[in-house]
This record gives sequence, C-alpha cells and structure tokens, in this order.
Amino acid sequence: MNLDHVFVCGNPALDFAATLRARRSLRFEMFASADRLDAWYRESGVVDAVSPSQEADVEQAVAVREAIYELVTARRLGEAYDDEALAVVNGAARKPPATPQLTAAGRRTDATSEEALSTVARHAVEVLSGPDVPLLKECGNPECTRVYIDRSRGMRRQWCGMESCGNKLKAAAYRARKKEAQAPAAR
Repeated sequence: MNLDHVFVCGNPALDFAATLRARRSLRFEMFASADRLDAWYRESGVVDAVSPSQEADVEQAVAVREAIYELVTARRLGEAYDDEALAVVNGAARKPPATPQLTAAGRRTDATSEEALSTVARHAVEVLSGPDVPLLKECGNPECTRVYIDRSRGMRRQWCGMESCGNKLKAAAYRARKKEAQAPAAR
C-alpha cells in the first residue's frame, strides 16, 4: 500500500480520519510511528513544525481520529452522535491549538503534538457543525472509506480522488466491459 499521506477530502479533519486506510478489509494504519504522525501534521499544513511526538501522542491521535470518523459517519448517515466520541473530540478541541506567528519571512506555525491534535479536532468541530454537512460523501470505491466534501458542480463527484480511487474503478469497469464484449464473440 502507498505510504504517502493523501489530502483529497477537503478538510484536515476528514483527511485525518482517512489515515486508517481500507477500514473494511486490510485496515492499513498510516500512524504506525510517531514520525509518521508528525509527518502528517506537517504535510497537511496544520503546522509548519511539530516537536517530536511520543507513543502516547500517537495513541491519543488514533483515539481522536477514530472518534472523528465515528462522528462524521453518524452525521453523514443522519444518525445520533455517540457520547464517547463527542467527549473525545471535544476534549481534544478544548486544549490550546497550534498558534500561527508572524515572522520576517511570513506566517509560521510551530506546535507540540497536543496543539496540532487540538487544531485537527477544532477542524472536525467546524466541519461537523458548519454549512458543509450536506456535502459530506463517502468514496464510491467499496474498499475506500474516505469521507470528502463534494463541492463539484451538481454534487456528482463519486470518488475521494481520481488519482487514488477514480482511475482504478474506471479502469476496472473498462476491463469488465471489454471482457464482456469479447465473451459473445468467443462463443
């Protein structure tokens, strides 16, 4: 599986929730180490630099990620929120967030792992309570569980991203059609 972090969901909290890949089958963990968590924080743009995370930070991030995923799924399906998941996300969001600073070179955000996680939790609060709720969709790839914000014209987007899922499904459908077309000719 590709180890690169992917940012196709339209919100950092949604991308964070998608770091457990293939939830329905392989369950590939992107936060296998503290370094991978720190890399996600930087690559996502949540922070420019983060102090090195510890194993406890990874465990907390995974707990928040799973709570975010549970809340996003409930919201998307029109179901009630789980109280424990709410408590986890709100607890993380209550902590001090990463604070941007103005420098001679421009804006810079240095943070601890806890501050970066608080920032992600605050993004979750915003997306789950804001105007984008009706735009939340799950990827059409049965193996993918990413939830994204569909801002496409006509809200007809089917996949989290063309590169990650759309091309694979389109190619598989093409091969199936081609095989089906060849089958009657072989008879």
